[in-house]
Amino acid sequence: MHPAATARIGITAVGSQLPARRLTSRQLQDEITAGGRLRLPERTFEKATGILTRHFAADGEYASTLALGAARRALDSRGLDPLDIDLLLFASATRDVAEPATAHLVQSELGSRAHALDVSNACNSFLNGIDLARSTILAGRARRALVVTGETPSRAMRRDPVGAEEFRAGFAGYTFGDAGAAVVVEAVERGGILDVETETASEHWRTGGIPGGGSRHPRGDEYSYFRGGGTELRGVFEKIGLDILTRVAARTGLGWEDYARVLVHQVTVPYLERFVEATGVPEEKLVVTVPELGNVASATIGIQLDRIHGELEPGDRVLMLGLGGGVSLMAMVWEAS
Repeated sequence: MHPAATARIGITAVGSQLPARRLTSRQLQDEITAGGRLRLPERTFEKATGILTRHFAADGEYASTLALGAARRALDSRGLDPLDIDLLLFASATRDVAEPATAHLVQSELGSRAHALDVSNACNSFLNGIDLARSTILAGRARRALVVTGETPSRAMRRDPVGAEEFRAGFAGYTFGDAGAAVVVEAVERGGILDVETETASEHWRTGGIPGGGSRHPRGDEYSYFRGGGTELRGVFEKIGLDILTRVAARTGLGWEDYARVLVHQVTVPYLERFVEATGVPEEKLVVTVPELGNVASATIGIQLDRIHGELEPGDRVLMLGLGGGVSLMAMVWEAS
């Protein structure tokens, strides 16, 4: 490969995939409280999170399944064959197996022959994957990349808490939903990814996560549930997140009025409302998905992008803002071609 002829690398196609199974918050609460193990006030999940419904993967449906569906839609919308891809990144907080990389499972079904690998950074995985694809193309190591995510965090949800303590420890997990998303990244004649900014505060890595599956806790169901709360994570964002937006604005000269849309990772409705209050972003520029889908981890921004992609005009700018456990924050400015 040779270095890209242009420094403009953009997103040229988008796709997403939702599982068919849909569950309301009321149904989920009934399931968790079945048998009298736990008593909760009526509509606890709806009142605390603002989430009304979410989609759950069915038996036999995996992270790779959702990524594959989104990938096919993205390729079809661009009129591309899987063999037109020379870099495939599976960028997700969840995966099918510990080894090999889930990217290989996606590629095997897709029929591509690209260099394939996984990118994992909690809910920022998908944005990180797009940035890595851009960098690889600029370095001349790839010509066209497919970045996919398949998220099944519902499987880290504790569905049978014994008592109030277990319920509280795993409450953040009840915000989860499952989904997939994909984008094609390649050289463009105009627009493209204009700016990327990151901030990492790794001292907060214990704020939330799934401890099982690694060398610390390789086995045991107890470690397979999501643990942690959103309050500390929100506090970290409020402490360092605004600095990211300030740096992006200073470097690009862009204000809220210059963006057609603002796509932001969404955990709960109260969290999103606090984001609006803290940043001053006009609410009409947001693409609100959390009441309908819940927290779909790294697929959040990809789904939002898919929903508005068809309405964008060349020259429209979109700000994407991600927040992931670890803790990492990421802002990306993209201009439609």
